[in-house]
Amino acid sequence: MTKGLARLFQPRSIAVIGGGAWCRQVIVQCRRMGYDGAIWPVHSKAAEVEGYPAFARLEDLPAAPDAAFIGINRHATVEAVSLLSAMGAGGAVCFASGFSEALAEDETGGDLQTALVAAAGDMPILGPNCYGFVNALDGALLWPDQHGCGRVERGVAILTQSSNIAINLTMQQRGLPIAYVVTCGNMAQTSQAQIAAGLLDDPRVTAIGLHIEGFGNLRDWEALAAKAHRKGVPLVALKVGTSEQAQQATISHTASLAGSDAGAQALLDRLGIPRQGALPDLLETLKLLHCYGPLSGSDIASISCSGGEASLIADMSVGMNLRFPKLTARQRQALRSALGPMVALNNPLDYHTYIWRDTDAMAAAWAGMTGDGVALTFSIVDYPVTDPTDWTCATQAALKVRADTGAPFAVVATLPELMPADIAAELMAGGVVPFMGLREALAAAEAAAAIRAPHPVPLCVPGHGEAARTLGEAEAKSALSAHGLVVPRSFSASGSREIDQMLADLKGPFAVKGTGLAHKSEHGAVRLGVAAADVARVVAEIGTPVVLVEEMVTDAVAELLIGVIRDPAHGFVLTLGAGGVLTELMRDTVSLLVPASPEDIRAALGRLRIAPLLAGYRGKPGADMDAILDAVGAVQDYVLAHADTLGEVEINPLLATPDRAVAVDALIRLG
Repeated sequence: MTKGLARLFQPRSIAVIGGGAWCRQVIVQCRRMGYDGAIWPVHSKAAEVEGYPAFARLEDLPAAPDAAFIGINRHATVEAVSLLSAMGAGGAVCFASGFSEALAEDETGGDLQTALVAAAGDMPILGPNCYGFVNALDGALLWPDQHGCGRVERGVAILTQSSNIAINLTMQQRGLPIAYVVTCGNMAQTSQAQIAAGLLDDPRVTAIGLHIEGFGNLRDWEALAAKAHRKGVPLVALKVGTSEQAQQATISHTASLAGSDAGAQALLDRLGIPRQGALPDLLETLKLLHCYGPLSGSDIASISCSGGEASLIADMSVGMNLRFPKLTARQRQALRSALGPMVALNNPLDYHTYIWRDTDAMAAAWAGMTGDGVALTFSIVDYPVTDPTDWTCATQAALKVRADTGAPFAVVATLPELMPADIAAELMAGGVVPFMGLREALAAAEAAAAIRAPHPVPLCVPGHGEAARTLGEAEAKSALSAHGLVVPRSFSASGSREIDQMLADLKGPFAVKGTGLAHKSEHGAVRLGVAAADVARVVAEIGTPVVLVEEMVTDAVAELLIGVIRDPAHGFVLTLGAGGVLTELMRDTVSLLVPASPEDIRAALGRLRIAPLLAGYRGKPGADMDAILDAVGAVQDYVLAHADTLGEVEINPLLATPDRAVAVDALIRLG
């Protein structure tokens, strides 16, 4: 752990500043956790607080505290932070609210938060507007309320901006050992990513769960993902909320298709961090990661004594990146030996009830579903609430499978309430994952199989100036073609006199477009398939001061959209999807962040619903994929060259043919 955060989170001395109920509760919780360091209450009037002698001033403390809980009003908090920093304290939790989170009600909140950060200097602070932290490894905490953590020797860390969510998560009864809970609050100085990176230095932390409202500094997140990968500590995120786009543009499709959540997902994908959508899924994933770390693959197996349960888990996995592989010859032999000839062998497997309560036979059958590339085996067991001890055979069989095979093994209750907390703890102690809820178990397995190394290339971080200048189509195409984008041969006409001469060098049919309009098709300003003899007449009918005349591409296999939009929370979001008239109808898109490698782009295109068209559908020719990759690369090159001022680029459509990819419409917004 970094020096500053290590001292804060593993303190040998704690100062509690203030005498209210919240401060008293900090001391009570320290005592309950068995904290054996020094506790120094600071109160100007009280002689003692919760049985500990109180000091009237910070200056009266016997030494600079390693950690301080500041439970006084916001203005006094700034003064206290300044004094603690000057004393050389290890760090502080700023409990007070009324800082930047209150700007809507108090315009001075932002200035006060700036003053707080300045007062802290190099001393780390959590918050303001946060509860603090619980270190269940060492029994050290600055926490002004109840919590459900107990002392553990190793476990997961959970970080969240929400103190209420943190409290709720500590109360879990799922057998998950929680080593640290940290609330981040406003993150005025120390970001969530920086805190997580500090916790990675504690070798007792097995995995980290992140409840994320917003990312902040992208470089901090890249550094966190890289450090976690180096140390082999998996991360999993629950990302909530949305962030405003830099520009709510209505002149393009990309702005409506690539919302901020697409950027958040693309960022997590790039960092190699799986994303969950609910707190139970987050906890179950952390449980799996604590036991086994990332799974070796997405092949899973299931065994149960009910055909209904076998069907249920198979159906629930549809649409997930999980697979039930066919049983191997070795598995079939082991299962046949354990179950006899009356059981149909499949994966998922219904082994009926022939061997129920025969612990050794159950273990032999369950073990037969492990190995041979299976990343995780589930045994579905719902313990009866009337007398769960009646099914001790299932617990012992699971523990025996794990001990005998060493394979990743889980017992999953289809309903969370049918996995008793004491049995979950017993299974966890024996290295078996006790999943609470079948859907949650599958979500955890999918996430654990999705953990990857972070992208090695740093993100392109955008500028902040307003991008309010829109280039005309011809100007945009010219700018992009300079970076290698293929565009149709064309000319711009401001009247009919020069048209015949300009047409002589081009090959029809032609596309004739008005310029200076946001949505040309809605104004009837796009005419396709125009013969050379009709171009002058169509130019006159369109009537815009300048008209663009282009050679048409007539052998397109598919129409694509390539869009890049500046998302200040996540970087430049690259959107690839079905283009042309299908853009809004299908909303078939994938999102990456710039810069994306050719391999990333090719894989993303393969996830589109129109991917079969690109590959060649029903005997028809496929698109030139290398040409498409070159087109996307040209757009990215332009973005990288204009990152400080760029707001948006869109190609729609890019016409993909068997031998080229041609951008027939383009839009650029710049600062």
